Amino acid sequence: MTIAAVVPSLLSGLEVPGADNTLGLPPARRVVLLLVDGLGHELLRTHAAHAPFLSSLTDRSIDAGFPSSTATSLASVGTGLLSGEHGIVGYTFAVGEEVLNSLTWSRAGDHRHDLRKALVPEVVQPHPTVFERAAAAGVAVSTVAPLAHRGSGLTRAVLRGSWFRGVAGFGDLALGAVAAVGQDRSFCYAYHPDLDTIGHFYGPGSPEWVMQLEFVDALASRIASRLPAGSLFVVTADHGMITAGERIDFDTEPLLWQGVRVIAGEPRVRYLHTETAEVLPVWREFLGDRADVLTREDAVEAGWFGPVSPLAADRIGDVVVAMKGTAVLLRGQAEPSWNGLRGFHGARTKAEMAIPLLVHSVPSV
Repeated sequence: MTIAAVVPSLLSGLEVPGADNTLGLPPARRVVLLLVDGLGHELLRTHAAHAPFLSSLTDRSIDAGFPSSTATSLASVGTGLLSGEHGIVGYTFAVGEEVLNSLTWSRAGDHRHDLRKALVPEVVQPHPTVFERAAAAGVAVSTVAPLAHRGSGLTRAVLRGSWFRGVAGFGDLALGAVAAVGQDRSFCYAYHPDLDTIGHFYGPGSPEWVMQLEFVDALASRIASRLPAGSLFVVTADHGMITAGERIDFDTEPLLWQGVRVIAGEPRVRYLHTETAEVLPVWREFLGDRADVLTREDAVEAGWFGPVSPLAADRIGDVVVAMKGTAVLLRGQAEPSWNGLRGFHGARTKAEMAIPLLVHSVPSV
């Protein structure tokens, strides 16, 4: 019951070979999947009065997978695999000697350093996408997403195989999604990022976030009202979000630096590439009940990443730190862009991991 099963379950109704309907979704020949970045299941339930259309749909909760981070979840949407197989194991992670920011496909901490040539997206994530499989089966596959995502490293890595339509806002996203399923056997993946952005800046559940949720609800309603008869409209998310409580700054805690060669990830989940086994007990003692601190082997055995391939194993690091409660592990000097944010995600709490799966079937004529 994870995000990796969503697109294969939908494609089964489009008669794509090998696509299993493990989520038991209604079959349809025209399908729109809208992914709302940051729309956690708990957040939607808490603020249901501000999202009357979404709250009226058939609702169930599924798992975003770990880490509960945008690039990881979008890779699971696009490949039908969890992070341990597709290898996009977080916001930033080590690939060889580089630390890749998987959203911008640049060097971590330096968005100007484009890594698309050095770390070719189709090599970093080599598995065929579910969109490629659907297109090969004769399905008209489209992606409707922000203009800036066209040709990006992440788009190439996890969404290849679909026809890309770049959009600038709510209006062309809604109309583009509807237009994309005008013919028989068509599938559209539509992505909207702004609820997550607002949540990071102001906090999930803030007045600004609630108003953005109202806009998202209107967007979903407009799409559903314009879809052809017999279409299926599904809404999901990539993760939820928490409001930060305690802020721990790695850059001002020399004890945490000792034996750490590379630190990757993001404030709610960190990957430590280490030079000594002493890192694990030091971090466990320092963080205490504020985090789960596991070796890579223990995290893999616990199933955090799903099945783990050699491709992903080296990227996970030697030690995995998953924050608990609402604590965040910042890098005040090295990652200053996180310092002023209020909302975070990436760890294993229900607020971050539980995402909605909302289903609306348009009646046939």
